[in-house]
Amino acid sequence: MTKTPLLDRVAGPQDLKQLSNTDLKTLADELRTDVIDAVSRTGGHLGSSLGVVELTVGIHAVFDTPRDKVIWDVGHQCYPHKILTGRRSRMGTLRQKGGLSGFTKRSESQYDPFGAAHSSTSISAALGFTVGRDMGMPTGDAVAVIGDGSISAGMAYEALNNAGHEGRRLFVILNDNEMSIAPPTGAMSTYLSNLSRNSPFAPLQAIAEGMEAAMPKPMRDGARRARELVTGVENKGTFFEELGFDYIGPIDGHDMEQVLNTLRAARTRATGPVLIHACTVKGKGYAPAEGSADKYHGVSKFDVATGEQSKGKSNAPSYTSVFGATLTDLASEDPAIVAVTAAMPSGTGVDKMQDRFPGRVFDVGIAEQHAVTFAAGMAASGLKPFCAIYSTFLQRGYDQVVHDVALQGLPVRFALDRAGLVGADGATHAGAFDIGYLAALPGMVVMAASDEAELVHMVATAAAHDSGPIAFRYPRGNGRGVEMPDTGDVLEIGRGRMIQDGTDVALLSLGSNLDECERAAARLEAEGTSVTIADARFAKPLDMAMIRDLAARHAVLVTVEQGAMGGFGAMVLQAMAAEGLLDRGLKVRSMHLPDHFIDQASPEDMYAEAGLTADGIVETVQAALGQTATNVVDLIAGE
Repeated sequence: MTKTPLLDRVAGPQDLKQLSNTDLKTLADELRTDVIDAVSRTGGHLGSSLGVVELTVGIHAVFDTPRDKVIWDVGHQCYPHKILTGRRSRMGTLRQKGGLSGFTKRSESQYDPFGAAHSSTSISAALGFTVGRDMGMPTGDAVAVIGDGSISAGMAYEALNNAGHEGRRLFVILNDNEMSIAPPTGAMSTYLSNLSRNSPFAPLQAIAEGMEAAMPKPMRDGARRARELVTGVENKGTFFEELGFDYIGPIDGHDMEQVLNTLRAARTRATGPVLIHACTVKGKGYAPAEGSADKYHGVSKFDVATGEQSKGKSNAPSYTSVFGATLTDLASEDPAIVAVTAAMPSGTGVDKMQDRFPGRVFDVGIAEQHAVTFAAGMAASGLKPFCAIYSTFLQRGYDQVVHDVALQGLPVRFALDRAGLVGADGATHAGAFDIGYLAALPGMVVMAASDEAELVHMVATAAAHDSGPIAFRYPRGNGRGVEMPDTGDVLEIGRGRMIQDGTDVALLSLGSNLDECERAAARLEAEGTSVTIADARFAKPLDMAMIRDLAARHAVLVTVEQGAMGGFGAMVLQAMAAEGLLDRGLKVRSMHLPDHFIDQASPEDMYAEAGLTADGIVETVQAALGQTATNVVDLIAGE
């Protein structure tokens, strides 16, 4: 008779409390298999989720969730958590339209007390919950689970310092797997690899020391590594203890017995903030992930037996690879070109330059604020820094863009990958706001590539631009398959280009929605409406000569952008109003992302929801024509 899997008997965390330690270990094994199976069908963040299976089981078995609040930093390791908290039957919808988010999300479950997707926020949020608890709110303990990459960011330092000062009962679990998306960078990572033996939780420390010999060799080496170096100050404790935390560890984060004993003892004894240092292996339990350079951090659908991931259908190069190759070529000709990234060398494409010129590429870790000011300093020295950061992550360094770059007029080149809507990662990773927040800054030049060939020209233009800051944005995914230039041309700043000339309607496109404008124009032309298409290229400065021409020769002008309201279209309207171009009966419509966040789906579905497809453009044009005149030619003649 086949025994019912333990996981089939778990409807929620309360069911874990009835299981023995041995059963919980078995449950963890089943949970790992379940995660692998689910992600093989949907794609997602596999390696990080496999690394926290035992920690997830232990936390939910020991703590009283959802009254106790578990906050997963970033959230890409939350798949085991989702399975154990009543969402197992929906894991087939992970990161898909109408399905489960790939991150924690407050509106999705009571077990997700705080949404995440950007790193290093968990300790701050957990401290907020502890204050709420201590001030009588209906909440229990707070547990922040943060990785060794995320804890290196400035916000995490600030939260640790504040939490230590407050002295409130709080649990931080440091998931040290030695591998964020890229290998962790910086002094904190080095420090975590060489922690002190000292701990006021002596019995727990004895557990960690006693278990070290029984660990698998990679884990044992990691634990030994974590004990080799003290702070260098006699009779002082670890860095965390100096901040006011009780430090426990390192423990083997895959030893179920050790995890449970540590969590139970810590929960029983803690009176103030506690940091539990757990050593784990990213991709644990799945050989293709453990053996991969990125530990299968983010994967497409894959075959469980072989680990082989499904290939994309497009033969066109990705925008990211085009940027990386172009930057590397330019760097080979100009030794002043350097690159800065925040823990994403492969994600941004600068790993190509890093391979060829390792001394000229700087991965500063998850520290976008530092990355921007670091680049500003290099620009002030005479170097030509390219600061390559996803659009959504540059938001974290905006004050530095304003004060350290724009205010000083320094020629930092910002390469903004993942501009626009990004698909399965959803609203948290959408590059929706960069046009508005960058173009608002005096002296900033903002470009948007309509295809991969245009991106080559814009990288070359940025390299040649020494009179102030400049940014260029481009989407996630593959290009359009256009013919690629051998080298990039330096574009005239603020000059757009005409794609086709018509007489009735003008479509003024910024960025990679140009292909949708072309499809819309073909449909409108087939219905008898003559359409002009212009590629603005620049959101700032605007090509006012081209805008004046479009305004003078057409009845309707429609701006199209893959950015939030208040961006390119708003700037065009403001500029036209200032010159009186709206006083002649011209109908202007601005198409942009709607004033709400769009949940995960395919990029095509997300843009359809936003109305930024050929269908939406056609509808906008037809509505505008219906409001202007029955006969567009007559209206133009009447002007």
